[in-house]
Amino acid sequence: MLRSLHIEPRKCTGCLQCEMACSYENEGVFNPARSRIKVFNFHEEGRMVPYTCTQCAEAWCLHACPVEAIVVNHATGAKEVLESRCVGCKVCTIACPFGTVNYQQASGKVIKCDLCGGDPACAKACPTQAITYVDADWTGYDRMRAWASRTDAQPATGTPA
Repeated sequence: MLRSLHIEPRKCTGCLQCEMACSYENEGVFNPARSRIKVFNFHEEGRMVPYTCTQCAEAWCLHACPVEAIVVNHATGAKEVLESRCVGCKVCTIACPFGTVNYQQASGKVIKCDLCGGDPACAKACPTQAITYVDADWTGYDRMRAWASRTDAQPATGTPA
């Protein structure tokens, strides 16, 4: 069973624990600038939105890489960057329509979410469960349930024709 990150922006408080956990897990430092997940602050709307790689089924970053440095981890479904193979050409950063593949100046390579090998640090660190790691087949379930609860569930009045 493949799993994926499920993000509920309305639950995000902007604490940045996900960014700190990600940077520590992947880089060994508490530095949000080195995180593979970002929390965007929309001041005017008064909301925060965590954002990271969605692990697309048809991953443009993977197909665009000229040296095949992005591969599928068949156990997790994550599209992972093989650092030893990456040449830092940044073609994948251009190919990603969501901007979730990023060039890291210090290493001269690209980085992106790899789901922490199947145990995402961001989801474990999120105190409000704005980020959870769920069965990939059910990532839209909560949204579907919320929409269903808004519909008129009252029986029709009158007699059927």
